Amino acid sequence: MNSVAIATQRLFKSFKDSDGSELPILKGVDLEVKVGEVVAVVGASGAGKSTLLHLLGGLDRPSAGEVYLAGQPLSGLAEQQLAEARNQRIGFVFQFHHLLREFSARENIMMPLLIGDVESSQAEARAEALLRAVGMERRAGHKPPQLSGGERQRVAVARALANNPLVLLADEPSGNLDNQTAEGLHDLFFQLRDEREFAVVLVTHNLEFAGRADRVLRLHDGTLHAITDSLARHETIP
Repeated sequence: MNSVAIATQRLFKSFKDSDGSELPILKGVDLEVKVGEVVAVVGASGAGKSTLLHLLGGLDRPSAGEVYLAGQPLSGLAEQQLAEARNQRIGFVFQFHHLLREFSARENIMMPLLIGDVESSQAEARAEALLRAVGMERRAGHKPPQLSGGERQRVAVARALANNPLVLLADEPSGNLDNQTAEGLHDLFFQLRDEREFAVVLVTHNLEFAGRADRVLRLHDGTLHAITDSLARHETIP
């Protein structure tokens, strides 16, 4: 049985409303994702899906509860340790690629490696290998403004995998792409998951993409609910 890559236990998150009152977003979320598993999280806009990803990735701290990365509680990590965990063990892909415009595709992929003190020559070799893995080796020297939307997202996926993360977190990764380009990106996610054995938690409104996941969970009223029947998935996903 595959080991647990990332998990939460009774995860709560609230924000301050405009009048100073507490606005609860997550209300005791329990989640367990194994290595090699793809879990899709769906739900209405404003349900807290991106908030959940930010907590899973250590980009924000919960109001209560715990996030475990390979069994290690994130709450016990100092800020520097948390930054290292994000760099070394978690990959992020967002709806907007967040590539650095002034750097080439190759250099963008090298960035997290260089931040992690990998030697430049090794970082470049790793970036080249990842560019081949995502079908972008011929665009290695091009900067983001010279790439199409689908190409930019492929580079973003390669960058997310630079340090061989345990977990890949994806927030509407194909949300800005046309159907054909989105389908190619979806195929890439599952191909890379099969080849490299990492866990994936993805937020998406794309019914086809969510339907390909091993599990689909709906975030509603601050908690997660499993959608088990394949037909019910397509009827329930907003």
